[in-house]
Amino acid sequence: MKKNIKIALVGNPNCGKSSLFNALTGLRQKVGNFAGVTVDKKTGYISLAKDTIASIIDLPGTYSLYPRRIDEFITFDVLLNADNDSHPDMLVIVADASNLKRNLLFCSQIIDLKIPTIIALNMVDVARKNGLAIDTQQLAIELGVKVIPINAREGKGINDLKRAIQTTVPVPEKNFVEVRPLCPEVVDGVKEITKVTSDYTAFQIACHYINIFCFNVEQKGKIKQLLEQHHFAMSKLQGEEILQRYERINAILDRCTSQDQSRQQALDTTARIDAVLLHPVYGYLIFLLIFYFVFQAIFSWATYPMEAIGAAFSWMQESLDNLLPESLLTNLLLEGVLAGIGGIVIFIPQIMLLFGFISILEDTGYMTRVSFLMDRLMRKVGMSGKSTLPLVSGMACAVPAILSTRGIENWKDRIITIMVTPLMSCSARLPVYALLISFIVPDEKFLGFMNLKGLVMMGLYLLGWAMALLAAFVMKLIIKAKEKSYYLMELPIYRKPRWGNVGITMIEKAKVFVTDAGKVIITISIILWFLASFGPGNSIEVIEEKYASMQPTESITQTDLNNQLQAEKLAASFAGRIGHFIEPAIKPLGFDWKIGIALITSFAAREVFVGTMSTIYSVGSTEDVDFEAIRERMRNEIDPETGEHVYSAATAFSLMIFFAFAMQCMSTVAVVKRETKSWKWPSIQILYLTGLAYLSSLIVYQWMK
Repeated sequence: MKKNIKIALVGNPNCGKSSLFNALTGLRQKVGNFAGVTVDKKTGYISLAKDTIASIIDLPGTYSLYPRRIDEFITFDVLLNADNDSHPDMLVIVADASNLKRNLLFCSQIIDLKIPTIIALNMVDVARKNGLAIDTQQLAIELGVKVIPINAREGKGINDLKRAIQTTVPVPEKNFVEVRPLCPEVVDGVKEITKVTSDYTAFQIACHYINIFCFNVEQKGKIKQLLEQHHFAMSKLQGEEILQRYERINAILDRCTSQDQSRQQALDTTARIDAVLLHPVYGYLIFLLIFYFVFQAIFSWATYPMEAIGAAFSWMQESLDNLLPESLLTNLLLEGVLAGIGGIVIFIPQIMLLFGFISILEDTGYMTRVSFLMDRLMRKVGMSGKSTLPLVSGMACAVPAILSTRGIENWKDRIITIMVTPLMSCSARLPVYALLISFIVPDEKFLGFMNLKGLVMMGLYLLGWAMALLAAFVMKLIIKAKEKSYYLMELPIYRKPRWGNVGITMIEKAKVFVTDAGKVIITISIILWFLASFGPGNSIEVIEEKYASMQPTESITQTDLNNQLQAEKLAASFAGRIGHFIEPAIKPLGFDWKIGIALITSFAAREVFVGTMSTIYSVGSTEDVDFEAIRERMRNEIDPETGEHVYSAATAFSLMIFFAFAMQCMSTVAVVKRETKSWKWPSIQILYLTGLAYLSSLIVYQWMK
């Protein structure tokens, strides 16, 4: 029987913990949630020996064991709560060798918890380039735990770390600092109440017992009584503890490190780069240029794989059409399921490129600079620099972006950020934009080198930013709060992107996009196929009988008759009747009843719009349907009342503006409700975003038509 041990990775933010996690586990990972909360729980697996498998848990980064945010409380509870399902048998502390003093504070606290511990000293190459020499053997002696130098980005030292994990890792014998003398009665009393053995664990329980989930009401009552009895001054004692730790850390650094000042100054490239990228003028221009390049690349580089995917689905459709007998089930498979899935899978290359570029920008340290750069602007509209990362994350998906607002301590800043995040154009809007842009924007160069399609795409994303800032400014005036916000952020050094991590991120995000969206798309495609293929009573049969007696003429061919038949059947179907019911409300926006059907279904997920249109325009086809043909059919759709193309420039831009602003995502509504613990904020969000989308779309269409 194989033995399973739990190993937790802990460390400060930006210490390389995620790099080590990926280096150890590769693709053997799964993402879930910690029990009772929506904070991501990343778990991976490695084989240590024939009979031992290690579960590696990547805990949220934190600077110390004094938590303020919910993700820090998760790390705190996992480490101190022996009843937590994720409580580790062993700890690997990831410490940044190039910023050792700050990292050793957290290391020293972890050591005093008395859990078997190894320190993975990461970025030793960066420290060496900066002129910092570290005696790792002496450091291990001083700390009383194993210290393994590694370079997680390049995979160096990983085998040494695995060998160290396989050997017996003892519990640290000596306390880094003695906290018992600070409050002996409290420490002894908490140990007796909770049965913990570590003095420092008892001290931390005294500081945070209310937030530790495993204690019952009786235990918490006894601890509260104990603290009141001995006048426990938490803030004062925490301050004394931190001072003691830094006194010892400074002494250890004197004995274990040496700094070459001349080399440090010569290699301080980060400061020189920041002088340009954080410039009050050039910084913003560079930011725009970088994102312009991203959207140019998304259109240019994705062309060939998208064409290959389209050809593959067309071949599959044609093969199945020839292979399977004509039946209702065959129609469902080809016109419903396959059309719906194919309409969204074709955009996977663009989705992967978007996530790949975001991962590169985060990996290099540039995204943190964007937060710093945007802080001044964000404060003017009621947010802070900490709102930037959630907003940028919203370009991928609003759900994790809203979850990441937990790092914003100020309530007003956080609420405003949550309320405007859906205005950021997420990856689910990308297929909609790409489809509509392909109809109306020519594949030409602007000024000889700018791709027009990429330029329009970038404009839509910038429009989302502009509207988010405007909405935030309005909310700043409406929402009142006395709490002041402060922005403190460490700027990491610039690093080369970890291409392996970028690749893993692209694959993972594409997989999540396909599986999560795929479930919704398949379900809705089947429902849509049924609604578009059948109608109330005998309405479909009446139309079929009408056309059965018609014969082609010189002016009307058999193909024309077949197309008219399918158009009338679709209009008389359940889907057609639903579309016609809402058409008067959306007609002023330039939308017909078919678009109306897609607007309704896309509330499940924005990207469903494309699958819906693919299904609608493939149902009842009298010819082999490839996905370029579906787009061509949409492009050539004629409004029977006006005789003009349905997808004119006015309609397409109106529809893009509607999707840019509308709250077309039930998952976002659900997560806003969960994060705000009320239906008040998601209700306001739905109303103001829908109103903004309708009004903006109306203005655009009426102005352009």
